[in-house]
Amino acid sequence: MAALAWLLIPLFAAVGAAIWARWAARNRTTGDVSELAGYSRFREAMEKSRSGHGAVEAAPAECAPSAGAAVRS
Repeated sequence: MAALAWLLIPLFAAVGAAIWARWAARNRTTGDVSELAGYSRFREAMEKSRSGHGAVEAAPAECAPSAGAAVRS
């Protein structure tokens, strides 16, 4: 009877692994369409605000501190 119990343990592990693999490989594309549409709207809004009125210009390179340089006040 003990040998049968030791044989059932790997069997249950294999069944559990098969169930988990099936769950992990499931098709997850149900919510992607709405998320991608929202991301597209976000990008369009960001492009409009960048090219629209009141856009902030980047500072010239000579005004930006270089990497590793200490800033004294």
